[in-house]
Amino acid sequence: MTITELFADVAKRPLETIENLPTLTPEELNAHPGSHPNSVAWLLWHIGREVDVQLAGLTGEDQVWERFRDRFDLGPIGDTIGYGHTPEQASEIVVNDQGLLVDYATAALSALIDYANRLSAEDFDAVIDEHWTPPVTRGVRLVSIVDDAAQHAGQAAYAAGMPR
Repeated sequence: MTITELFADVAKRPLETIENLPTLTPEELNAHPGSHPNSVAWLLWHIGREVDVQLAGLTGEDQVWERFRDRFDLGPIGDTIGYGHTPEQASEIVVNDQGLLVDYATAALSALIDYANRLSAEDFDAVIDEHWTPPVTRGVRLVSIVDDAAQHAGQAAYAAGMPR
């Protein structure tokens, strides 16, 4: 197994989780269990945004969001990624279409996998950020992106099971 095959396999794990969520009503998607600011809708939107923004930073290409922005109709808050959202800002992420959320996260993660498939083993080892100790390689950044997506997918799966 090559590094790109291994990475693609790992990067598909959050997709499998979100694609297998139970079908939620708009109320369930946008509920805030235990008054937590992050709803399932926020979590799924955030997965797409954090992957998308970081991938665009690596590639210099347009974000997948450009193809989805109008369908989400979230206004300026939709262009953020969710890090540092206040509870009030997080509550502005209201999306009633679970399929749209899954489609966006899938498109962003698929773009990440496509990007990684174009990389050589040496590309994974290239230092891309010297602001950290130790400096961050492309491979470490890619793993970090997927790790964040996997954590949020797990949170969404947990919260999605709560209404039932």
